Amino acid sequence: MWINEIECIHHRRLHHLVVGLDIEWRPNRSRYVQNPVATIQLCVGRRCLIFQFLYAHSIPQSLVNFLANPWYTFTGVGIRNDAMKLEHDYNLVISRMEDLRTLAADVYGMRELKYVGLKSLTLMVLGIEMNKPKGVTMSRWDNQWLSLAQVHYACVDAFLSFEIGRILLS
Repeated sequence: MWINEIECIHHRRLHHLVVGLDIEWRPNRSRYVQNPVATIQLCVGRRCLIFQFLYAHSIPQSLVNFLANPWYTFTGVGIRNDAMKLEHDYNLVISRMEDLRTLAADVYGMRELKYVGLKSLTLMVLGIEMNKPKGVTMSRWDNQWLSLAQVHYACVDAFLSFEIGRILLS
């Protein structure tokens, strides 16, 4: 449903669609046990999707195709690591991605931006202070029912990844 809406709304721009992407998982308590991705968050404009892998009977083919579409550019901080984790955990392939840190470093001519997080990029590119409460970022993303704080955080993260990507790629 979300994917159909996005592709319908943005049908004139599908060859240049920017999609903010982030993932969350239950914090790892041991370096020997890696918890699987619990959620993927996608955002285009003001429309966000949170998909919970752990409670889905299967991954919809429409999501598989959306992520693999070579015309869409997925943007995020550390997106290559996110893509590797998605491929390892669920065999999902993201065909085209841009790390916001690299984009910002190139656009602003500041190599040190390759090592910052979303919070710093948000301040640099958008001029907005971002709040990342540890109680939410390190919470149980594997719970079946996410809290309102988790949903808010997940959507904000994906939206900022979209908005910064949109600006830096334009």
